[in-house]
Parts: sequence; C-alpha cells; structure tokens
Amino acid sequence: MNIAIVGATGNVGRKLLEVLEKLNFKFEEIYLIASDRSIGKKISFKNKDYSILGLNDFDFSKVQIAFFSAGSAIAEKWAPIAAKKTIVIDNSKHFRMDKDIPLVVPEVNPSSLELYKNKNIIANANCSTIQLVLVLKPLHDQFKIKRVVTSTYQSVSGGGKNHMIELEEQTKSILESNKVKSKNFTKQIAFNVIPHIDNFMDDGTTKEEWKMVVETKKILDPNIKLTATCVRVPVFVGHSESVNIEFENNIDLKKIKNCLDTAPGCKVVDEHKDGGYITPAEIEGDFITYISRIREDKTQKNSINIWVVSDNLLKGAALNAVQISQLLCEKYLK
Repeated sequence: MNIAIVGATGNVGRKLLEVLEKLNFKFEEIYLIASDRSIGKKISFKNKDYSILGLNDFDFSKVQIAFFSAGSAIAEKWAPIAAKKTIVIDNSKHFRMDKDIPLVVPEVNPSSLELYKNKNIIANANCSTIQLVLVLKPLHDQFKIKRVVTSTYQSVSGGGKNHMIELEEQTKSILESNKVKSKNFTKQIAFNVIPHIDNFMDDGTTKEEWKMVVETKKILDPNIKLTATCVRVPVFVGHSESVNIEFENNIDLKKIKNCLDTAPGCKVVDEHKDGGYITPAEIEGDFITYISRIREDKTQKNSINIWVVSDNLLKGAALNAVQISQLLCEKYLK
C-alpha cells in the first residue's frame, strides 16, 4: 500500500499525517505533494524527513490511495486525472453533490462507499455536516427525525492557515489599541462573531448553510427537513453546534442519552452543574465528538435541544478521510 497526500503542507494535510500515525495506518511509501513554492521543503513524519513533491510531475500510478486536501480548484483539475490511476479521497466541496460520487461518513453511511467504483473518487463531507450527522444517525435510527434546526459556531481553522494567522494578528492589534483591517474575513473576527461563511446564494442562504442541508440529506435521509445558520467565531480550532431536533416518534431523554453515548465516535458529557459540558477549548486533538446540554424542548412535541462539539480538522476532515481509507481497505482493497 502506497499513499499520497496532495496539500500536505496545509492544515488538513498536516492533520492527515497526525491521524495516519496515531491510527498506525499501514503503508509502504508515502508521497507528500504541495504547491510549486513548497517543492523541496522537508516535513518530518515518523522520525523521517520527506521532501515535498510537485503536483505537475507526480505519477499517481505509484499509489493506491491519494488524499486531496488542497481546495476545490486543485480537486476539480487534478482529482479526475489522478483517479485514472488511483483512488482519490477528496476533502474539498467540489465533488460532494455529484450523484455518482459517494459522500461518506463511515459511521453513518458505510454502504455508500461502494459507489467509489463509478469514478474512483470519494468525497469527504463538510466539517460542520460530519459532526452533525454523526449525532443524528443513531437518533434517526431509533426515533426517526422529522426536522432539524441548527446554529453553528465555527472556528477560523475551517477557513485555513491564513484565517488562523489573521485571528491572532487582529487580537494583538486590538489589545494594543490599533485599528483592525480584515483581509480574509468580511468583518473583524477578533472579539466578534460573523454570521457569514462562504458565498451568499439567491435566497439569502450562504453556501455553508446550503451544504449542511443538502449533504445531510444525501448522507442520512432526503426526507429530513433541516435549516441552518452558520457563524464564524474567534476560536482557533473546534466547531460547536446548537441543534434542535423534532422526532416523529415519542422520545425518552434517558434513552436518547444512552443512544448518543453508545454511538460510534460520540460521547455524552452532560452534567447539570458549572462546567458540566464540553467546549472547543477542551477538544483540540480529540477524535471524539461530544454532546452536552441534552434537554427537552417543551415548546413542541417530541423535540430536544443539544450541544455538539468536535475538532473540525480531525473528525471534520482528516480523521474522517483516514477512516474512509480504512473502510476502503477492509472492504474493497483486500
């Protein structure tokens, strides 16, 4: 098994390396690929230095799996080229809604992975969608979800390294009483929140909100009604979501908590006391998606409110991609 990472120097690319090491993913050779300006630079991985390779000259027939984490433009151009010689797991948004390409969260819709044979491309879902469907899946199986209303609190790392750097720079500027000028955000992000992620659509929805709706339907169930408001917050790593869920069947809070606490990749931390819940500051580097503040919504029948927190660079991106590759190896690449 030989593998490649396209976009190895980016946030998700580096997290892919961390996950591969932590999960002890078995491979013989790994090729790290990035933009031309990074060619020749060294990345240390498993006590060995690897030189960054260029995309233009790389022969994808050398590898069985290629992880793409270099954005939509690179994926659009290069993933189909690579897929003629290998299997591509792409982290961008470009292929997610292609009906011939599987959009996979292994704990939720593993059977969809078989569709990879159509184009040799597998899409990794949006970070905010992944942690949501991970939680919705066991609840939907047991109680049947009718409608979901979610508001997200998304960290700046979802936008990339430059967004993280800008949050740090803006914070310093404000603390030093200097003026702030936003470069990567539509407004000041330090000590502020921005109800705008990705481009606006004709109906006033943002593309990020649209992605959560259509991806949840594709992954989980097209009949689920979902509406979202996506907000960027001044947090470096970790996405949070406030989720209101309405069920078709009668619910029991004890059963719901047990259902969530035993679901793959999930853990309930829900104590009715100061600090008895999980926040983004505690979950960086953690593979688990946490659920807190589980309570009945007494304004409508069979409804609850929950709080969901996950590392968006891990389960929201790199971890999910590696789990897809593990499932791929177990089921189809024996």
